[in-house]
Amino acid sequence: MSKRHIDVWENCLKVIKDNVHAQSFKTWFEPINPVKLENNVLTIQVPSQFFYEWLEEHYIMLLKKTIRKELGPEGRLEYSIIVDNNQGNGQPLSVNYPTSNHHATKNPYVSMPIDLNKGSSKEIPNPFIIPGLKKIKVESQLVERFSFDNFIEGDCNRLARSAGYAVAENPGKTAFNPLLIYSATGLGKTHLGHAIGLHVKNNFPDKTVLYVQTEQFINQFVEASRNKNQNDFVHFYQMIDVLIIDDIQFLAGKDKTQDVFFHIFNHLHQSGKQLVITSDKPPVELKGMEQRLLSRFKWGLAADLQTPEYETRIAILKKKAYNDGIEIPQEVTEYLARSINTNVREMEGALISLIAQSSLNKKAITLELAKQMIDKFVKNTVKEISIDYIQKVVCDHFGLPVEQLNARTRKREVVQARQVAMYFSKKHTKSSLATIGMHCGNKDHATVLHACKTVTNLIETDKRFRTNLLEIDKKLQQ
Repeated sequence: MSKRHIDVWENCLKVIKDNVHAQSFKTWFEPINPVKLENNVLTIQVPSQFFYEWLEEHYIMLLKKTIRKELGPEGRLEYSIIVDNNQGNGQPLSVNYPTSNHHATKNPYVSMPIDLNKGSSKEIPNPFIIPGLKKIKVESQLVERFSFDNFIEGDCNRLARSAGYAVAENPGKTAFNPLLIYSATGLGKTHLGHAIGLHVKNNFPDKTVLYVQTEQFINQFVEASRNKNQNDFVHFYQMIDVLIIDDIQFLAGKDKTQDVFFHIFNHLHQSGKQLVITSDKPPVELKGMEQRLLSRFKWGLAADLQTPEYETRIAILKKKAYNDGIEIPQEVTEYLARSINTNVREMEGALISLIAQSSLNKKAITLELAKQMIDKFVKNTVKEISIDYIQKVVCDHFGLPVEQLNARTRKREVVQARQVAMYFSKKHTKSSLATIGMHCGNKDHATVLHACKTVTNLIETDKRFRTNLLEIDKKLQQ
């Protein structure tokens, strides 16, 4: 029997591997088995209905392109989904590329500038190329699931989200031009950039919106320079109505690319076009950038995204599970939220891996399964504990609402709970005494020191109190 279906799928995997993150490739593509190839239709076997739906929602375009690259324009893909039945056999399900609703991300045709030297219209080369695939017509490159609806608002991101929404409602006509969004990795810069672009496309379908990663921009410029068509490259970007450029810090040290971006920036800004820029640092901390660029980054608004607080992390996980149609026990959600608390992307990745583990192994999502998976996912690194989480655990133990810690009261049980929260905050976090005090009723650092001494004395003299604190400490470190 011919093994061509295996070869075809192996070739597809080589391209797919270059276009997805390593963890995503391991989770969603390694478990797939090629079954057969007949009449240019490749059948692959996937572990579950959930697995199939995830591939269709997140990777359909990539699968479609790779299959057609291998099998030609008539190439198609079908799935064989493993389901439980009395005979224990897999029941195949045939799918002919269901069409997703990509209307919102489609750009209109744009007028090409005239080549004055030749007196005729000239088609500008398209600088967008997917690695391993042939050149294609440019798209907005927006990802539909990165919408404002899926961007959970909290104290950590309220300014940036509000500014982004204002820009999306009235692109190029607010004081937020450019809008520069900055934060550490994995806190939602890219999501917010896509959300702005999607909202613009919904409100103004005739506008040309483009999301581009800075590294992609750099590679395109290098290629344009090699082919001696830098002017065409610049003209292409000058036709964009809303340019969203991600991770601008990668322009550092690239003097020629900075120069060409400077001219593109000026043209777009002077033409009333909107620029949205993301960075891992605020403008004042960007090294290796020309001063004239940095000064323009300061023309609009620079808004940061901070590490989400415990409640926001819970809300993010619940929204993610809801969108995927999965019910997650509350204790599992809380465990994930406190185990990975500095990076939203990693936290969502952990949830995806947990769902995949449950689906592949046909196990219920439980706290035990989450603990097994998280230990591997975070490689047994020490988990940070937030002040917010400490307050929740302490208040649960004392039977108090968290709001009571900030109340102006001298009730003994509230004062003691506040002191215990301060004690564990000093023990388990790197926060300053002033920060701890601010979170616990807006107290000063001297009050925090007094609270820690009081708790230490009680631990040494009160056996029952010591037992209670050991229980709280154990819960905090689960």
